[in-house]
Amino acid sequence: MPALDALHAAGHEIIGVYTQPDRPAGRGRKLTPSPVAQRAAQLSLPTFKPEKLRGDAIEALRALKPEVMIVVAYGLILPQAVLDIPTHGCINIHASLLPRWRGAAPIQRAILAGDRETGVTIMRMDAGLDTGPMLLAKKIAIGDDTTAGELMSALSALGAKLIVEALHRLDTLPAAPQPAQGATYAHKIDKEEARVDWQRSADEIARAVRAFNPVPIAWSELDGERVRFHAARALTGRVGGEPGQVLDVGDRGIAIACGDGALLVTQLQRPGGKALASQDAARGWNLAGRRFT
Repeated sequence: MPALDALHAAGHEIIGVYTQPDRPAGRGRKLTPSPVAQRAAQLSLPTFKPEKLRGDAIEALRALKPEVMIVVAYGLILPQAVLDIPTHGCINIHASLLPRWRGAAPIQRAILAGDRETGVTIMRMDAGLDTGPMLLAKKIAIGDDTTAGELMSALSALGAKLIVEALHRLDTLPAAPQPAQGATYAHKIDKEEARVDWQRSADEIARAVRAFNPVPIAWSELDGERVRFHAARALTGRVGGEPGQVLDVGDRGIAIACGDGALLVTQLQRPGGKALASQDAARGWNLAGRRFT
């Protein structure tokens, strides 16, 4: 949405907005347009929602005669027949410093890996997966407490700014091939990855808590009850207890032993409840000495 708003505000003629089909949402599972579709409707822009880009959908796109196509986390692979349609090609806003973290989940993978910086790359698309030549790139720091949601917001704003600049300079920007060294692939996040493995180090688990916030949210079971962790930080040094064991419940949070160090959980959520500061969630909850599995 930030990219769509920025392109519209810059005065570009947007002849079509392609987004995912309406999906069930909310408690009633009512078919709901994507946020991008809703914003396009507010801007009175033609919207297209094909399930797949093939056959008639490609012909409809070709009939629009676009000069350039901007792609932002679209969710579908663009076949070569689509890439060949716009006269000035397809330009992608990718949320990493390519060639590091090509693929579906660059923001989460950067946090999980402990990267200290990431950024946005504006690139020309080719048939490969995020392998095309680069037009612009800008770095952004990843803080010690930065969540995936916070980083996504920052990168969305940066990407919106860079795509306007890239279009303004499109005829003169050199397209630099991606270097062969340093390429990594950001696999799609599997929900099972969000289950905490207490044998891992506290630092790794703390990064996972940040990477999986706001979705799918890190979690663990305590006597059959699924507890979700929204915020936590690592405590280093020697600690007692078995991995997963609650070491302390205090004003700072709930300390849980890990394979190396301890995790200080500062915000958590119990089934049927909302996310609370740990000291509030722990009231009336006998945690001392119990062990998460």
